[in-house]
Amino acid sequence: MPLSAISTPDYRSTQFARETGLPLCPVQHHYAHLLSCMAEHRLDGPLLGIAWDGSGLGLDGTLWGGEFLKIDECSFQRAAHFRTFRLPGGERAMREPRRSALGLLYEPFGDRAFEGRAALSAFNAEERRILKKMLETGLNAPLTSSVGRLFDAVASLLGLRQTSRFEGEVAMALEFACEGIETEEAYPFRILECETPKAPLIIDWAPLIEAILGELEQSRPIGEIAALFHNTLSEIMVSVARRIGEEKVVLTGGCFQNKVLTERAVARLRAEGFHPFWHQQIPPNDGGLAVGQILAALRINQEK
Repeated sequence: MPLSAISTPDYRSTQFARETGLPLCPVQHHYAHLLSCMAEHRLDGPLLGIAWDGSGLGLDGTLWGGEFLKIDECSFQRAAHFRTFRLPGGERAMREPRRSALGLLYEPFGDRAFEGRAALSAFNAEERRILKKMLETGLNAPLTSSVGRLFDAVASLLGLRQTSRFEGEVAMALEFACEGIETEEAYPFRILECETPKAPLIIDWAPLIEAILGELEQSRPIGEIAALFHNTLSEIMVSVARRIGEEKVVLTGGCFQNKVLTERAVARLRAEGFHPFWHQQIPPNDGGLAVGQILAALRINQEK
Protein backbone atom coordinates (compact mmCIF):
# COMPACT_ATOMS: atom_id res chain seq x y z
CA MET A 1 0.00 0.00 0.00
CA PRO A 2 1.61 3.33 -1.01
CA LEU A 3 2.22 5.98 1.60
CA SER A 4 0.86 8.74 -0.60
CA ALA A 5 -2.76 7.74 -0.52
CA ILE A 6 -5.55 10.25 -0.79
CA SER A 7 -7.00 13.20 1.05
CA THR A 8 -10.65 14.18 1.03
CA PRO A 9 -10.94 16.31 -2.15
CA ASP A 10 -13.96 18.41 -1.14
CA TYR A 11 -12.51 19.55 2.20
CA ARG A 12 -11.79 23.27 2.18
CA SER A 13 -8.33 22.57 3.62
CA THR A 14 -7.53 20.28 0.67
CA GLN A 15 -8.77 22.84 -1.84
CA PHE A 16 -6.73 25.57 -0.16
CA ALA A 17 -3.59 23.41 -0.24
CA ARG A 18 -4.03 22.80 -3.96
CA GLU A 19 -4.54 26.51 -4.62
CA THR A 20 -1.18 27.39 -3.04
CA GLY A 21 0.77 25.75 -5.85
CA LEU A 22 3.17 24.21 -3.32
CA PRO A 23 4.21 20.53 -3.48
CA LEU A 24 1.52 18.34 -1.92
CA CYS A 25 1.79 15.16 0.08
CA PRO A 26 -1.69 13.58 0.30
CA VAL A 27 -2.25 11.37 3.36
CA GLN A 28 -5.12 8.95 3.96
CA HIS A 29 -7.31 10.20 6.82
CA HIS A 30 -7.16 7.17 9.13
CA TYR A 31 -3.47 6.61 8.55
CA ALA A 32 -2.93 10.19 9.78
CA HIS A 33 -5.05 9.48 12.86
CA LEU A 34 -2.90 6.49 13.73
CA LEU A 35 0.39 8.27 13.11
CA SER A 36 -0.68 11.05 15.48
CA CYS A 37 -1.12 8.55 18.32
CA MET A 38 2.11 6.81 17.35
CA ALA A 39 3.91 10.16 17.51
CA GLU A 40 2.54 10.81 20.99
CA HIS A 41 3.88 7.48 22.24
CA ARG A 42 7.03 7.49 20.04
CA LEU A 43 6.03 4.24 18.39
CA ASP A 44 7.30 2.64 15.20
CA GLY A 45 5.80 -0.29 13.34
CA PRO A 46 4.99 -3.05 13.08
CA LEU A 47 1.73 -2.64 14.98
CA LEU A 48 -2.04 -2.86 14.57
CA GLY A 49 -3.89 0.44 14.40
CA ILE A 50 -7.61 0.68 15.15
CA ALA A 51 -9.08 3.88 13.70
CA TRP A 52 -12.78 4.44 14.34
CA ASP A 53 -14.55 7.70 13.57
CA GLY A 54 -17.38 9.36 11.66
CA SER A 55 -15.88 9.02 8.19
CA GLY A 56 -12.92 9.74 5.97
CA LEU A 57 -12.40 8.95 2.31
CA GLY A 58 -10.81 5.55 1.80
CA LEU A 59 -8.51 4.22 -0.88
CA ASP A 60 -11.40 2.33 -2.52
CA GLY A 61 -13.62 5.42 -2.81
CA THR A 62 -15.93 4.46 0.06
CA LEU A 63 -16.20 6.29 3.38
CA TRP A 64 -13.96 4.54 5.87
CA GLY A 65 -14.41 4.77 9.62
CA GLY A 66 -14.23 1.27 11.09
CA GLU A 67 -10.63 0.47 10.21
CA PHE A 68 -7.91 -1.92 11.33
CA LEU A 69 -4.65 -0.90 9.64
CA LYS A 70 -1.46 -2.92 9.89
CA ILE A 71 1.40 -0.42 10.00
CA ASP A 72 5.06 -1.17 9.35
CA GLU A 73 8.09 1.12 9.27
CA CYS A 74 7.07 2.95 6.11
CA SER A 75 3.53 2.08 4.98
CA PHE A 76 0.17 0.59 5.93
CA GLN A 77 -2.24 -2.12 4.84
CA ARG A 78 -5.97 -2.35 5.51
CA ALA A 79 -6.14 -5.53 7.58
CA ALA A 80 -9.87 -5.46 8.48
CA HIS A 81 -12.92 -3.23 8.42
CA PHE A 82 -16.58 -3.22 9.34
CA ARG A 83 -19.17 -4.38 6.84
CA THR A 84 -20.28 -1.44 4.73
CA PHE A 85 -23.77 0.01 4.52
CA ARG A 86 -25.28 2.96 2.68
CA LEU A 87 -25.95 6.43 4.08
CA PRO A 88 -29.10 7.71 2.33
CA GLY A 89 -28.69 11.42 1.80
CA GLY A 90 -24.91 11.41 2.20
CA GLU A 91 -23.86 14.24 4.52
CA ARG A 92 -27.44 14.66 5.70
CA ALA A 93 -27.28 11.17 7.21
CA MET A 94 -24.47 12.43 9.44
CA ARG A 95 -26.96 14.88 11.01
CA GLU A 96 -29.86 12.42 11.09
CA PRO A 97 -29.09 9.12 12.87
CA ARG A 98 -32.43 7.76 11.64
CA ARG A 99 -30.95 7.70 8.11
CA SER A 100 -27.93 5.73 9.30
CA ALA A 101 -30.31 3.31 11.01
CA LEU A 102 -32.34 2.81 7.85
CA GLY A 103 -29.20 2.27 5.74
CA LEU A 104 -27.91 -0.20 8.30
CA LEU A 105 -31.15 -2.19 8.30
CA TYR A 106 -31.38 -2.16 4.51
CA GLU A 107 -27.96 -3.83 4.09
CA PRO A 108 -28.94 -7.23 5.62
CA PHE A 109 -32.74 -7.04 5.31
CA GLY A 110 -33.36 -5.31 1.96
CA ASP A 111 -36.97 -4.22 1.49
CA ARG A 112 -37.89 -5.86 4.80
CA ALA A 113 -36.13 -2.92 6.46
CA PHE A 114 -39.24 -0.91 5.58
CA GLU A 115 -41.59 -3.25 7.42
CA GLY A 116 -42.27 -2.00 10.92
CA ARG A 117 -38.71 -1.31 12.04
CA ALA A 118 -38.19 1.16 14.85
CA ALA A 119 -36.32 3.78 12.81
CA LEU A 120 -39.15 4.07 10.29
CA SER A 121 -41.43 5.85 12.75
CA ALA A 122 -39.20 8.90 12.29
CA PHE A 123 -40.16 9.24 8.58
CA ASN A 124 -43.39 10.04 6.78
CA ALA A 125 -44.60 8.03 3.77
CA GLU A 126 -43.07 10.32 1.14
CA GLU A 127 -39.70 10.35 2.90
CA ARG A 128 -39.74 6.56 3.03
CA ARG A 129 -40.42 6.37 -0.71
CA ILE A 130 -37.50 8.67 -1.52
CA LEU A 131 -35.14 6.95 0.89
CA LYS A 132 -36.04 3.53 -0.46
CA LYS A 133 -35.18 4.72 -3.98
CA MET A 134 -31.84 6.06 -2.76
CA LEU A 135 -30.96 2.76 -1.15
CA GLU A 136 -32.09 0.70 -4.15
CA THR A 137 -30.08 2.73 -6.67
CA GLY A 138 -27.21 3.93 -4.49
CA LEU A 139 -27.94 7.50 -5.65
CA ASN A 140 -26.67 9.97 -3.03
CA ALA A 141 -26.20 7.01 -0.68
CA PRO A 142 -22.46 6.38 -0.30
CA LEU A 143 -21.10 3.21 1.27
CA THR A 144 -19.43 3.48 4.66
CA SER A 145 -17.65 1.23 7.14
CA SER A 146 -17.94 3.90 9.85
CA VAL A 147 -18.24 2.89 13.50
CA GLY A 148 -19.36 6.45 14.23
CA ARG A 149 -22.36 5.95 11.96
CA LEU A 150 -22.92 2.53 13.54
CA PHE A 151 -23.19 4.30 16.90
CA ASP A 152 -25.71 6.70 15.34
CA ALA A 153 -27.77 3.87 13.89
CA VAL A 154 -27.94 1.93 17.17
CA ALA A 155 -28.86 5.06 19.12
CA SER A 156 -31.67 5.68 16.63
CA LEU A 157 -32.95 2.10 16.93
CA LEU A 158 -32.97 2.46 20.72
CA GLY A 159 -34.99 5.67 20.40
CA LEU A 160 -32.29 7.86 22.00
CA ARG A 161 -31.93 10.36 19.12
CA GLN A 162 -33.30 10.67 15.58
CA THR A 163 -31.52 13.92 14.70
CA SER A 164 -28.41 15.56 16.10
CA ARG A 165 -27.43 19.15 16.81
CA PHE A 166 -23.66 18.61 16.80
CA GLU A 167 -21.10 15.96 15.88
CA GLY A 168 -20.86 13.25 18.52
CA GLU A 169 -24.12 14.11 20.31
CA VAL A 170 -25.76 10.81 19.45
CA ALA A 171 -22.76 8.67 20.38
CA MET A 172 -22.60 10.54 23.69
CA ALA A 173 -26.24 9.67 24.37
CA LEU A 174 -25.48 5.99 23.78
CA GLU A 175 -22.42 6.19 26.03
CA PHE A 176 -24.34 7.91 28.85
CA ALA A 177 -27.18 5.38 28.58
CA CYS A 178 -24.98 2.59 29.93
CA GLU A 179 -23.62 4.58 32.86
CA GLY A 180 -23.43 2.50 36.03
CA ILE A 181 -24.20 -0.81 34.32
CA GLU A 182 -21.62 -3.54 34.93
CA THR A 183 -21.77 -6.62 32.70
CA GLU A 184 -19.39 -8.88 30.80
CA GLU A 185 -22.12 -9.95 28.37
CA ALA A 186 -21.75 -9.16 24.67
CA TYR A 187 -23.70 -9.69 21.45
CA PRO A 188 -22.63 -12.04 18.61
CA PHE A 189 -20.76 -10.94 15.49
CA ARG A 190 -18.94 -12.61 12.60
CA ILE A 191 -15.53 -12.09 11.07
CA LEU A 192 -15.49 -12.98 7.39
CA GLU A 193 -12.44 -13.87 5.32
CA CYS A 194 -12.41 -13.04 1.62
CA GLU A 195 -11.21 -15.55 -0.95
CA THR A 196 -8.95 -12.91 -2.52
CA PRO A 197 -5.39 -13.21 -1.16
CA LYS A 198 -4.43 -10.47 1.32
CA ALA A 199 -7.95 -9.00 1.21
CA PRO A 200 -9.00 -7.44 4.52
CA LEU A 201 -11.14 -9.27 7.05
CA ILE A 202 -14.73 -8.02 7.26
CA ILE A 203 -16.49 -7.58 10.60
CA ASP A 204 -20.10 -8.49 10.01
CA TRP A 205 -22.30 -6.58 12.46
CA ALA A 206 -25.56 -8.20 11.24
CA PRO A 207 -25.76 -10.71 14.15
CA LEU A 208 -25.24 -7.80 16.55
CA ILE A 209 -28.10 -5.78 15.03
CA GLU A 210 -30.41 -8.80 14.89
CA ALA A 211 -29.72 -9.41 18.58
CA ILE A 212 -30.45 -5.80 19.48
CA LEU A 213 -33.75 -5.87 17.57
CA GLY A 214 -34.69 -9.04 19.44
CA GLU A 215 -33.83 -7.39 22.76
CA LEU A 216 -36.05 -4.43 21.90
CA GLU A 217 -38.93 -6.79 21.17
CA GLN A 218 -38.38 -8.34 24.61
CA SER A 219 -38.34 -4.83 26.18
CA ARG A 220 -34.86 -5.20 27.66
CA PRO A 221 -33.76 -1.92 29.33
CA ILE A 222 -32.08 0.49 26.90
CA GLY A 223 -29.13 0.99 29.22
CA GLU A 224 -28.31 -2.71 29.27
CA ILE A 225 -28.48 -2.92 25.48
CA ALA A 226 -26.14 0.08 25.23
CA ALA A 227 -23.68 -1.57 27.63
CA LEU A 228 -23.68 -4.82 25.66
CA PHE A 229 -23.13 -2.87 22.44
CA HIS A 230 -20.00 -1.28 23.89
CA ASN A 231 -18.81 -4.67 25.14
CA THR A 232 -19.30 -6.16 21.70
CA LEU A 233 -17.14 -3.51 20.07
CA SER A 234 -14.37 -4.32 22.55
CA GLU A 235 -14.67 -8.03 21.80
CA ILE A 236 -14.41 -7.26 18.09
CA MET A 237 -11.12 -5.43 18.72
CA VAL A 238 -9.74 -8.39 20.66
CA SER A 239 -10.87 -10.92 18.06
CA VAL A 240 -9.27 -9.03 15.16
CA ALA A 241 -6.10 -8.36 17.15
CA ARG A 242 -5.75 -12.10 17.78
CA ARG A 243 -5.98 -12.80 14.05
CA ILE A 244 -3.52 -10.08 13.04
CA GLY A 245 -1.06 -11.07 15.74
CA GLU A 246 0.66 -7.73 16.46
CA GLU A 247 1.40 -7.15 20.14
CA LYS A 248 1.13 -3.34 20.00
CA VAL A 249 -2.39 -2.01 19.34
CA VAL A 250 -3.05 1.71 18.79
CA LEU A 251 -6.54 3.19 19.37
CA THR A 252 -7.47 6.42 17.61
CA GLY A 253 -10.28 8.37 15.96
CA GLY A 254 -13.25 10.30 17.31
CA CYS A 255 -15.00 7.19 18.63
CA PHE A 256 -12.28 6.88 21.26
CA GLN A 257 -13.42 10.09 22.91
CA ASN A 258 -15.96 7.67 24.38
CA LYS A 259 -14.73 6.88 27.91
CA VAL A 260 -16.71 3.64 28.23
CA LEU A 261 -15.45 2.29 24.90
CA THR A 262 -11.82 3.27 25.49
CA GLU A 263 -11.59 1.93 29.04
CA ARG A 264 -13.32 -1.32 28.11
CA ALA A 265 -11.10 -1.80 25.05
CA VAL A 266 -7.89 -1.13 26.97
CA ALA A 267 -8.89 -3.54 29.75
CA ARG A 268 -9.84 -6.34 27.35
CA LEU A 269 -6.76 -5.95 25.17
CA ARG A 270 -4.49 -6.00 28.22
CA ALA A 271 -6.27 -9.07 29.59
CA GLU A 272 -5.53 -10.87 26.31
CA GLY A 273 -1.82 -10.01 26.41
CA PHE A 274 -1.76 -7.04 24.02
CA HIS A 275 -0.14 -3.65 24.69
CA PRO A 276 -2.73 -0.96 23.87
CA PHE A 277 -1.86 2.70 23.32
CA TRP A 278 -4.39 5.55 23.23
CA HIS A 279 -4.41 9.35 23.14
CA GLN A 280 -3.64 11.23 26.33
CA GLN A 281 -2.17 14.51 25.05
CA ILE A 282 -2.99 14.72 21.33
CA PRO A 283 -6.76 14.66 20.58
CA PRO A 284 -8.05 11.36 19.11
CA ASN A 285 -10.44 13.23 16.81
CA ASP A 286 -9.59 15.44 13.83
CA GLY A 287 -7.87 17.90 16.18
CA GLY A 288 -4.87 15.58 16.12
CA LEU A 289 -4.73 14.94 12.36
CA ALA A 290 -2.07 17.55 11.57
CA VAL A 291 0.48 15.75 13.74
CA GLY A 292 -0.13 12.53 11.84
CA GLN A 293 0.05 14.29 8.48
CA ILE A 294 3.44 15.77 9.38
CA LEU A 295 4.75 12.36 10.42
CA ALA A 296 3.46 10.83 7.17
CA ALA A 297 5.28 13.49 5.15
CA LEU A 298 8.48 12.78 7.06
CA ARG A 299 8.11 9.05 6.34
CA ILE A 300 7.61 9.73 2.64
CA ASN A 301 10.66 12.01 2.44
CA GLN A 302 12.81 9.48 4.27
CA GLU A 303 11.74 6.81 1.80
CA LYS A 304 12.82 8.87 -1.22
